[in-house]
Amino acid sequence: MSKGRKPRRPTRAKAEEAVETLLLWAGEDPRREGLVDTPRRVAAAYEDWFSGYKDDPVTALQRTFEEVEGYDEMIVLRDISFESHCEHHMAPIIGVAHVGYLPSNKVVGISKLARVVETFARRFQVQEKMTAQIANCISDVLKPKGVGVVIDAVHQCMTTRGVHKPGVSMVTSQMLGTFRRDARTRAEFLRMIGKDR
Repeated sequence: MSKGRKPRRPTRAKAEEAVETLLLWAGEDPRREGLVDTPRRVAAAYEDWFSGYKDDPVTALQRTFEEVEGYDEMIVLRDISFESHCEHHMAPIIGVAHVGYLPSNKVVGISKLARVVETFARRFQVQEKMTAQIANCISDVLKPKGVGVVIDAVHQCMTTRGVHKPGVSMVTSQMLGTFRRDARTRAEFLRMIGKDR
């Protein structure tokens, strides 16, 4: 497959056929009562789990507010829960994201920050890339003085297969602008999200 052009999206029927193939490959009988509707249900679940491909995170940040009485301190949204999927094994990644920014002259509704996290999470991901995508999107659209993103997540590609290490979470961070340059700003953000220990 050439790297230049995105492959054409297959039909829903092809997706359901692929699920049936996987059931057969696993050793199951797709005609069994409990599995008859499984290909349809899995295709529907994929539409939900990967709805982030249809959504544009930039759009979520377009509506901003400038009448904030000169507020110029850090804004932090903690514990944004998300479910994503590992692009290597298609296994769930379940965790929380913490997002902070230091506004320059405008702020955005806090639900929009959660929407940005949700949009990137609902795609096949690696956590490091997702962390950078969220931070870069907020930085590019809002043009704040700085952005900080920390993600803490459990990867079921590691806990339920391979090395089988339950109870392990991975933490990634991306600091831009003042959050990267100024140790005090970074420390304040980490303290606010409870990651300063």
